[in-house]
Amino acid sequence: MKYVLLTIKKLFRYLLKPLSFVPALCMMYLIFSFSAQDGAQSSQLSSLVGSKLLTQANHILDLEMDAAQIAHYTAALQFYIRKMAHITEYFLLAVSVALPLYVYRVRGFWLLLVAGIFCVGFAGLDEYHQSFVSGRSASLRDVGIDSIGIFAGIYITRIFGFIGRKTIFAPLSLQSPRHKRRTSGF
Repeated sequence: MKYVLLTIKKLFRYLLKPLSFVPALCMMYLIFSFSAQDGAQSSQLSSLVGSKLLTQANHILDLEMDAAQIAHYTAALQFYIRKMAHITEYFLLAVSVALPLYVYRVRGFWLLLVAGIFCVGFAGLDEYHQSFVSGRSASLRDVGIDSIGIFAGIYITRIFGFIGRKTIFAPLSLQSPRHKRRTSGF
């Protein structure tokens, strides 16, 4: 029975490991599709998001703002909403890239280097892609803003991966605890 469970664990690992990169590919497609929107569509989308956020905040916090005030604050906050969208989408990309790398045992400085170079490189290519879309332009500042989300995502992945590896996934390890003690020197 012990060998059957070990075989099932190995089978799941060999099947699920390659599929762990699918979320990263989906995030890259999502980011690319947002960048393919022209300036008017992108502005309209961020205005819609801002309006919905302010409407919900008005309702939940009972701020008693009318439609004109919501429209005014939406226009004032549009720049910050767009930059937070950059940070959020690249945070999610970094997590979806760093997590599979962590599963493949790329950890520590190498995880930061490999995932960071890949995600920042994608951010640069995405900005270059935007330079060909009408009403949009490439901005090195946006790559810097994207990098905030990227490195936050990589560090969060490192922290949760370390905690999970030491607590939750330790019993699921392929090696027996006795074998680990002999190989670790304790």
